[in-house]
Amino acid sequence: MREKKTQQETSIGTKSVWAGEREYLVHGATQVPVVLSVAYGYEDMDEWYDVAIGKKPGHIYGRNTNPTVNALEDKIRILEGAEAATSFSTGMAAVSNTLYTFLVPGDRIVSIKDTYGGTNKLFTEFLPKLNIEVTLCETGNHKEIEAEILKGCKVLYLETPTNPTVKITDIARMTKAAKKVGALVIVDNTFATPINQNPLELGADIVLHSATKFLGGHADALGGVICGPKNLIDKVYHYREINGAAMDPMAAYLILRGMKTLKLRVTQQTESAMKIANFLQKQDWIEAVYYPGLESHPHHDIAKKQMKGYGGMLSFALRGGVDTVRSFLPRLQLANRAANLGAVETTYGPARTTSHVECTPEERSAMGIPEGLVRLSVGIEDVEDLISDLEQAFSYLSGK
Repeated sequence: MREKKTQQETSIGTKSVWAGEREYLVHGATQVPVVLSVAYGYEDMDEWYDVAIGKKPGHIYGRNTNPTVNALEDKIRILEGAEAATSFSTGMAAVSNTLYTFLVPGDRIVSIKDTYGGTNKLFTEFLPKLNIEVTLCETGNHKEIEAEILKGCKVLYLETPTNPTVKITDIARMTKAAKKVGALVIVDNTFATPINQNPLELGADIVLHSATKFLGGHADALGGVICGPKNLIDKVYHYREINGAAMDPMAAYLILRGMKTLKLRVTQQTESAMKIANFLQKQDWIEAVYYPGLESHPHHDIAKKQMKGYGGMLSFALRGGVDTVRSFLPRLQLANRAANLGAVETTYGPARTTSHVECTPEERSAMGIPEGLVRLSVGIEDVEDLISDLEQAFSYLSGK
């Protein structure tokens, strides 16, 4: 007789549906409820105190914890194979709260030039004001990154694949260097998702997600989550509970609901992105296609080693730059032209109005982002329809 599997032993697709929910179900419900209460009452003063100081499980106030939010944290924690997780109102709140927790004046952080625009602004504008030294290395230049790490740093911050140029960094290799100097390794895993990559298994200390994107998958809720060892996550949770960037329980519910189809969505998006990337490579109007699944990608071998799939994100540079972008994007019919990604609908957007709108053209150029670059978040539509849509838009350009 076959033994009954526990949830921890099931596949990641099954965990996406079931993990972390059962203890939060009430009244026979099969779905986690949205608990909108700000405060939680206690008749027994000693029990109230024990919950308040963390001696007993429970909830006191919505800025600290919430049952719906806890269910989401548990699900993501299990998918990433982590001991603990905590959440935030947005993905950038997850990034900033985590960095501010572990960095103090005089510290040094090493990262890469190609991080998301908001993260890059933390590195170039906000952290230096706190007398925190920031060194940004060429993404993919592993020898340069290693050399800067070995000079000493408090934090190594990686984003892989990067937004929007989908460059790849060898997490295991960089983590090995970071451990030599006692640095904390934080990895933004938003583009890959737990379906395609698990940074903790590769040696990272903390894995971070903008849950707004692929985890939620429906472009209707903001949120951020980090996972890792309890001793580290507890420190970030304490910073967040005092500084107030708590996730809204309704947002947590929407992301939790979206995550039930995470494996299905990401699998479809990954397969479609590969086909679209191959199609784009053959088009006369394309100067370059950026997708780690392509053998022409400079970091393809690293991606192949550390990722289970190459993801639903790619980008491409159009010949003619911004002027071509202005003509091309409005012709697409199966497309949201918007500053978002990871949704069920396909979304296009130039880096200059989406991921790096905060940066100047000169700053984007220094990061290797052409003004004619378009970020493409592949949805779950039939890929043949998406390719046909691209074909008619290219035909329009050629017929002008």
